[in-house]
Amino acid sequence: MIPADLDSARKLWAEAEGVEIAEGDGPEELTRYLARNPGLSTVATDDAGNVVGAVLCGHDGRRGFVYHLAVASTHRGDGIGRAIMQRSLAGLKDVGVSRVLLLVAAENVGGRDFWLRLGWEDMTFAKPMGFDL
Repeated sequence: MIPADLDSARKLWAEAEGVEIAEGDGPEELTRYLARNPGLSTVATDDAGNVVGAVLCGHDGRRGFVYHLAVASTHRGDGIGRAIMQRSLAGLKDVGVSRVLLLVAAENVGGRDFWLRLGWEDMTFAKPMGFDL
């Protein structure tokens, strides 16, 4: 993913059930995120060049983070989500990250099931918290 992909990725994320665009997800913030984490976020395109899958991925030097995995409804079940995640996770491994975290909306049962099928751990011992600056 490069900054030129952000408009299409943000549109895909906004249309995807279970994905929430929130504070910090504007074009400027996401451009900074991509610059700080080069080559780790991934888009998939169809034959016409349209973005049909996107995931935001990065790290803080210690832990990896995954945000906003979405695949266009017309392309679900084609392995796109799995493929773009494999690419992004390989990139994290290449930079020395060995633990990756993500958030799944509590009501996003389909998303939770997807991550569990891929081998992710349901962390019932932790509860996410946030603070707006």
